[in-house]
Amino acid sequence: MTTEPNTNNPFVAYAGAPGIIAELCWVARQTNRCARAGLSREFWLRKAALFDRIAVKGTAMYVPELAAETVGTAIQVARRLVKYDAENSGLSLKGAELVTGEDCREYVRHQYHEWLHAQH
Repeated sequence: MTTEPNTNNPFVAYAGAPGIIAELCWVARQTNRCARAGLSREFWLRKAALFDRIAVKGTAMYVPELAAETVGTAIQVARRLVKYDAENSGLSLKGAELVTGEDCREYVRHQYHEWLHAQH
């Protein structure tokens, strides 16, 4: 029996997260500030989590055909975080079993949950 939270569940992973609009504003500000200096892991993590949260809401509200674009974007941004981690922290894609887009989105949820709880 595990006591770890099920961070694959977006409602668990993002519990306590700032609102989507607040995160969107933060990502936009960081994009403008950091464009020349390079973007941090926090930026990629928060951006990936933001797009994942938008995709989760879109999937719940719309038929799959309409939600497909938001899911596709969430996967692209999640893969960007995975790439950042692979290049900067030695993350092994094979070792972490990050193969599919959904694997990458689950990775974002787990990483965001850990990051968010480390902030408190």
